[in-house]
Amino acid sequence: MNTPLARAAAICLMLAAASVFLSNARRPEAPLQRIPLSQFPMNIGNWRAEVDPPLEESVLKVLGVDDYLSRAYYKPDGAGVGLYLGFYGSQRQGDTIHSPLNCLPGAGWEPTSEGRLQLDNVDGAGRSVTVNRYVIQKGLDRNVVLYWYHGRGRVVASEYWSRAYLVRDALLTNRTNGSLVRVIVPVASDTQDLGPAQRLAEEFVRGIFPTLDSYLP
Repeated sequence: MNTPLARAAAICLMLAAASVFLSNARRPEAPLQRIPLSQFPMNIGNWRAEVDPPLEESVLKVLGVDDYLSRAYYKPDGAGVGLYLGFYGSQRQGDTIHSPLNCLPGAGWEPTSEGRLQLDNVDGAGRSVTVNRYVIQKGLDRNVVLYWYHGRGRVVASEYWSRAYLVRDALLTNRTNGSLVRVIVPVASDTQDLGPAQRLAEEFVRGIFPTLDSYLP
């Protein structure tokens, strides 16, 4: 029976099988040529960055990242976005990328809406990508969140397809590196209109996208 529960169970089985395969596929991977995330631009157009405090060791242990960036960027008018980039050099030993939604409830945030968003000409050269778009809420605070899985030449919104491509690439190219990109924009407390926050998030994504492949190959 093709019910949501059955589909969810099938996805969980597929993800578990992928993890087992990757943990048993132990061929060494060739080193990647990439720029460390510490060198990611502090200035993106008219956005200026502030470096957030480093993540706690306990958090990094759970994430399992090999490199990461956590910053806030601001425009001259004070509008701001939060950027997180997490890079995994290999996902064969159990350190695989998981959806940010797994962490939100533990931090007190709950999704209130979810969907996908297509961004046309995101790189200024005609490329279109599809990303996840969520609205999360904690108390009276709300954020618009855009995130996707980035790496090995792809932008993927679906965790299911991200894991499927991971297995494919492990077999065909012996690469399992990957990254998560997440952009968060607060929604103004004096409005119910999500439009300004979403447009700000889209503008920022278009600003950073052309540079991402150098850091997240």
